[in-house]
Amino acid sequence: MNRTDPVRAARRRDRRVYTHAHPLLFALLAAGRRRPVVRVGRTVLVHGTDAYREVLTRVPLDREAAGTTGGAVRELSGGGGLFDQEGAGHRESRRAVLEGLGAAGVERLRPVWQEVLVRRLAPLGDGRPVDLVALAREVSGATVRALLGVGAEPGAVADAAARAAATAVRDHLPGPRRPGAARAAASAAARLTELLAPGGGDGEDPDAGLRAMLAVATVNTTVAALPRAAAWCADAELWEQAADERLRPALVGELLRVTAASPVLPRVAAADAVVCGRRVRAGDRLLLVARHAARAHRDAPDAHGPARPGVARLVFGAGPHTCPGARLAHAQLDDLLAALAPYRPTVVRSRVDRRAALPGWRTLTIRAGGPR
Repeated sequence: MNRTDPVRAARRRDRRVYTHAHPLLFALLAAGRRRPVVRVGRTVLVHGTDAYREVLTRVPLDREAAGTTGGAVRELSGGGGLFDQEGAGHRESRRAVLEGLGAAGVERLRPVWQEVLVRRLAPLGDGRPVDLVALAREVSGATVRALLGVGAEPGAVADAAARAAATAVRDHLPGPRRPGAARAAASAAARLTELLAPGGGDGEDPDAGLRAMLAVATVNTTVAALPRAAAWCADAELWEQAADERLRPALVGELLRVTAASPVLPRVAAADAVVCGRRVRAGDRLLLVARHAARAHRDAPDAHGPARPGVARLVFGAGPHTCPGARLAHAQLDDLLAALAPYRPTVVRSRVDRRAALPGWRTLTIRAGGPR
């Protein structure tokens, strides 16, 4: 079989999570991707690698504007959620997050998701199918529970965080708002806050915003990224690379680049600026297309010839806007691929999640495809 055939099949399957869930938005983004910066009224689409990095490192951004990640966090939690903070408050919250998601924090959390992987993947050894979306939901919920030290069930945490994100993200997308969207968002936020409150919710929680942000980010990116990465490995026949301990770290970086769990970062300019020769005005809405900046739409994952780190890491932001969960994402995907590689699984069923905040699968069922 020609080597391009498996890659084409993998890309065709993965594209469905965009075209089936957010077809209008991604048609708009695809139309202008050949230019680094495209203006459509007061919206500026940023596709180019250099332009994307320049916005995140040099352009002042309004962290609280409606329709941005920070604005959604503020509505979700009432503030204090890292993405919507400025100055000393932002730095203090970021330090708190990094303590839990740094090298020591990730190693502390690792046994939590490894137990889930062993238990959830055991049916593959008996020839039975496994739904990787259900696995990813439990991994994310258990990780959040351990990270925040709360007693809620992993499934309940994952469900609440997914629902909160899905209701909040509607402010990021073009088009009319659905009736009752504000009530649904408030209800989802209240449920998540209740589950994450320390001590069973007694008393005021000054860290409610940060807790909500961590839960929403961890659950939604994990559930989006892990099944998509595994599907790429299965369809593009990358299990040999996944089984090689020397190649697997590079493959992990490549898969995270290509899946780009948060493919579009909505921001608002806080001041006039120039990006790659194009003027940006204060108040302009910026759609930073991480998928295009990291060349996910063009370059297939390959551990033998990975993208430069400066390009691959753009899916996690840049400069002061780098996602603090990058190390966690790498560790979880590395462990998942190591656990799956002996089975050489194939995808037997996949269904797009049309309601999720991030492009992903509602179900992705695999079955062992080769000898252990």
